[in-house]
Amino acid sequence: MRRDYTERGPLLEADLAADWRVQFGRWFAEAVAGGLPEPNAMVLATASRGGRPSARTVLLKGYDDHGFVLFTNYDSRKGTEVAENPYASLVFPWFPMQRQVIVTGAVERVGRAETDAYFAERPRGSQLGAWASPQSRVVPDRAALEAGLAEARERFGDADPVPAPPHWGGLRVVPETVEFWQGRADRLHDRLRYRRADTAWVVERLAP
Repeated sequence: MRRDYTERGPLLEADLAADWRVQFGRWFAEAVAGGLPEPNAMVLATASRGGRPSARTVLLKGYDDHGFVLFTNYDSRKGTEVAENPYASLVFPWFPMQRQVIVTGAVERVGRAETDAYFAERPRGSQLGAWASPQSRVVPDRAALEAGLAEARERFGDADPVPAPPHWGGLRVVPETVEFWQGRADRLHDRLRYRRADTAWVVERLAP
């Protein structure tokens, strides 16, 4: 049963955890418990070397003190953009809860061992699809994609697991700011932001 999130209390500085990771964990757990569809869905915004932005919805695959991790084809648009301009923003749009989490920071590739471990857990169809799809490139038609999948099936046969492609792997957004946004009446929303200052984090309130 869907919960009613139309009435929420304030988000005050005294309510926040000591660090952003613990606070994110609290809100993420509440999003999961609340039955939100794909609570790990997040909008990833990147920009080219020339500053032209692009955005898309991707899935969070893990987070820790070092940042938020997703996986992708490094030759995709987002992959090439972060190679040219290694900064990004994430938005977790938990609309039914009147909440958002907004992250900004640098982007780095995760280690190959971490990529291989995650890739081995993916469904076989997804493993083959990573080899078959030239992500973000123009293709002539659907048949070309199906042919690529058939070629991948023939190439790997019954191999288990299928290895991760060299052009496929993880990206980690290393936070410089993490903002917790909670809707309030009269558009006087609560916006509390953790901001990295050298080796410490400061919390500051932003006007809505």
